[in-house]
Amino acid sequence: MKSWTVVKLGGSLLENVAMRSRALAAISAATASGENLVVVHGGGKRIDATLAKLGIPKRTHAGLRITDDATLDVVVSVLSGTVNKLLVAELTSLGTPSAGISGPDAATLEAEPHPPIDGVELGHVGRVTSANPALIEAIAARGVLPVVASVALGPDSTMLNVNADAAAAAIAVALGAKRLLFLTDVPGLLDDKGQVIESISAACAEQLLEYRVVSGGIVPKLRSCLEAIHGGVGEVVIAGPAGHENALNVGMGGTRLVAA
Repeated sequence: MKSWTVVKLGGSLLENVAMRSRALAAISAATASGENLVVVHGGGKRIDATLAKLGIPKRTHAGLRITDDATLDVVVSVLSGTVNKLLVAELTSLGTPSAGISGPDAATLEAEPHPPIDGVELGHVGRVTSANPALIEAIAARGVLPVVASVALGPDSTMLNVNADAAAAAIAVALGAKRLLFLTDVPGLLDDKGQVIESISAACAEQLLEYRVVSGGIVPKLRSCLEAIHGGVGEVVIAGPAGHENALNVGMGGTRLVAA
């Protein structure tokens, strides 16, 4: 089988219909041209909206969603159901046969409970420990695009809410992927002048984290990028809407992270 490209779709991008449509069209075109793709997605904003409708408070700590029993039910139903099947339906309508799965299916993603942070219990939040690509490979072998929701199998038949970037990185490593692409609603990693950093080495990315040059949502994304690179993935690209097609075609279009 051809080498793999793993595509992570961000939750913010998913809520913008125009951007989502362009991203899915680029994915569909790349698949039609012979690229061997798997899509991994989150859906944080859709989870937030559903929690609000149900009157369930959103609680976070250290950038992680505190996930009690009621919140886990919403996370699983929104990610594995609403968002996953929306993407499958839209991709299929573009002429790309797709099948949606989530981490517990055939133990595609396994995780351990996240330890408390600053003494705060996070509930059903997990850290990805392994990825099993067997089901992804079986789906792709039938000419169908796998679309994976970022819910993981935990200990004793439980399910855990995991970071979608980390899930994508683990799947990329397990598949021996040549590329991991983060298709986002921002143009890439920005420097202190707001300009896109076109290329960065893993060592430089580690320094950005060590010296806290970057903050917010880019921190877990950079960590996931580094996990992928250290796990043998050839390159990682963070691309905004204007660069989605280029990222899929030539591995450029935003910020490109390489081993050296």
